[in-house]
Amino acid sequence: MINLIGLSTGLACALLIYLWVNDEMNVDKFHEHDSQLHQVMLNLNINKEILTRGRTPVPLADALIEEMPEVEYAVTVNDFFNWRSDKGVLSFGNHDVAAVGLHASKDYFHVFSYPLIQGNKDQVLTDRNGIVISESLAKKIFQTTENVIGKTVNWNHISYKETFQVKGVFKDIPTNSTAQFDVVFNIQLLKDYDQWADRWVGNSAQTYLVLNKETDISEFNKKIENIIETKAPNVKDSKLFLQQYSSKYLNNQYENGKITGGRIDYVYLFIVIALFILLIACVNFINLSTAKASLRMKEIGVKKTIGASRSNLIIQLLSQSILLSFLALVLAFFMVGLFLPQFNFITEKQLSIDFQPELIFSVIGLTLFTGIIAGFYPAIYLSGFKPANILKNKFHISFGEQWLRKGLVVFQFAMSVVFIVGLMVVHQQIKLTQTKNMGYDRNNIISFQWKETLYDQWSGLGEDKTNDQFYAFTEELKKIPGVVSTTNMYGNLLTKVYGQSGVTWEGKEESTSFKSPIVGYDFLQTMNMELIAGRTFSKKHNDDYTKVILNEAAVKMIGFENPIGKIINVNGQDEIIGVVKDFHYGSLYNSIDPLIFRFDPNGGHFMTKINAGSEQATIASVRDLYRKFHAANPFEFTFMDDDYQAIYESESKVAALLKYFSGLATLISCLGLFGLAMFTAERRKKEIGIRKVLGSSVFGIVKMLTSDFTKTVIVAICISIPISYLMAQKWLDNFAYNITLTWWLFFIPALLVLLIAWATVGLQTVKAASVNPVESLKDE
Repeated sequence: MINLIGLSTGLACALLIYLWVNDEMNVDKFHEHDSQLHQVMLNLNINKEILTRGRTPVPLADALIEEMPEVEYAVTVNDFFNWRSDKGVLSFGNHDVAAVGLHASKDYFHVFSYPLIQGNKDQVLTDRNGIVISESLAKKIFQTTENVIGKTVNWNHISYKETFQVKGVFKDIPTNSTAQFDVVFNIQLLKDYDQWADRWVGNSAQTYLVLNKETDISEFNKKIENIIETKAPNVKDSKLFLQQYSSKYLNNQYENGKITGGRIDYVYLFIVIALFILLIACVNFINLSTAKASLRMKEIGVKKTIGASRSNLIIQLLSQSILLSFLALVLAFFMVGLFLPQFNFITEKQLSIDFQPELIFSVIGLTLFTGIIAGFYPAIYLSGFKPANILKNKFHISFGEQWLRKGLVVFQFAMSVVFIVGLMVVHQQIKLTQTKNMGYDRNNIISFQWKETLYDQWSGLGEDKTNDQFYAFTEELKKIPGVVSTTNMYGNLLTKVYGQSGVTWEGKEESTSFKSPIVGYDFLQTMNMELIAGRTFSKKHNDDYTKVILNEAAVKMIGFENPIGKIINVNGQDEIIGVVKDFHYGSLYNSIDPLIFRFDPNGGHFMTKINAGSEQATIASVRDLYRKFHAANPFEFTFMDDDYQAIYESESKVAALLKYFSGLATLISCLGLFGLAMFTAERRKKEIGIRKVLGSSVFGIVKMLTSDFTKTVIVAICISIPISYLMAQKWLDNFAYNITLTWWLFFIPALLVLLIAWATVGLQTVKAASVNPVESLKDE
């Protein structure tokens, strides 16, 4: 039963990890042209640092399809400028449905395999006012997917409001697609509403290519590398290259223009964890099999005496091991079914056991591997004894065999310590991200998007294009009881802090790039940022976009001793009116870069600070006010603190999974140690009986038996600590700001493992030491 539990637990862990890894590895792999489908990436050389981006000029796709014979299809995609919003409201009759949209050129459904239920993929995106909607969106807005071609719908979005005609319906996007959207618009709309979009100097789109199968990617990269500069000579230091579309999900981190990893690191991590847990379970099998070897010695001796060869015995013993592995597999499937809902909750996936040929062959192969690995050594060990020695009871355990078993236990507990250290380090780093002073206060701040269209904001409101509705909403928002202050900006302080290139100042003719968020009134006050010099943006001073505020890092970089009142060329001749103390924007992965706050009171991303304790009533009042101005648009908000935690979602998932896997690894290791204790107690049964007859106490015998195990576990701890230190430090190097690896992060796991080992061995040794000497010493 112990063998069965150990193997089934190891197999269950491996199966769960297999389901997760298989799902991760198959993201975006369903496209028909997967091997030929690539995204054009852009390397920008800024301040002697290469920044890699996935956005390229809108005209690029057309240029590549015309000039490069290797290109079968090229498509331009834009997800509604992203910095405003990718969501809008689609209306038909009395039905108003929020939907995520994107712009795409005519060959979109040739490049990507999103099957059309209705419509022709050659024609659905040829009409400027034609749209393609998802199956579920069609059901929501029309209550059917049949006969919807030609129906007219209204679209209300922050970018524009227009009437469109349905040209096609596509099947709902699968969950293993990184692109998730409800409606596709013609790329011409982007060009009509953004005068800068269709120019080579802008990066308003993603470009995707389907290449001929025989295309040499490295040679093709050389051909397209400088194409932007040939089209726009003023654009310097921009180099193009390709990345396979389906690889981007797992390999999305770049450093100086080279891929340095991404989610693939976690895939590799959990593959290693699965293998180690399986090996720990196999070690248990070996220890328990050899521990009980004496019970089978005479069986082996008799079989050898009557003619059984060693190969016959090896096959028999391996067959028993493999049979036990398949019995463990049955139990493992039961355990997977039991724990899969919780596993899905932690990983936020929808994994299921789908008995496809790939899964069946993988599971059978894994089980055979486990059975062979677990049974190989016991089979060789048991079949190697000479029959005469077995039947005369003259076999002994060699020095090498003793050290092999101890080495296996060292391996088990070393892995347990590494898992537990990893768990503690991840938790401490996450705790740092939650408690570190970021230089601003994100507590009790709700974020939401102003959904009125730019057309509505700017049409018919006078030459200065002011927005009475927008400002009226802002003023009434400030008057709501419970609202402490409110501000607005373009982009997002946590996820989308925009950059500004071409910045110069006196004594610096070479242009420089800065992080440069565009914010409105009361931004510093609402975020509780510390102003260390000058003032903030103010109506009292009639501030406009020619006024800027710098952080300390920017002042240090520029070199102004007294920056207030100095001129810097950002959008022209801009006056520095304030200096804010350095703060962390985005995540702790990034260091604090030089930053320039630009001013514009029309940003659509609102951040409103509310009084603690009055959240429900205040949010209800904000919702009512929002509906007053946006009857057709739902009020969607998030707490800024929750948005911040979401940045570290991957680390939180890893910590949660490590908690379970480290516990299971330790549990399985203890089963192995229990097996070794059984082995030792069995071998030293007569010695224990003699010692008791000569006056040894139970405590003395327990101490004697546990001393060897204690030494073994201490050796495991000594080996595991430097390994876990190096692994933890490498992971922490991903963060610009991380915890210090102090001694207690290693001492606590080591002590915990040692105490667990003592408890495990103690149960068996106390039992052995308590046996009546008469039972121990009598012969057969």
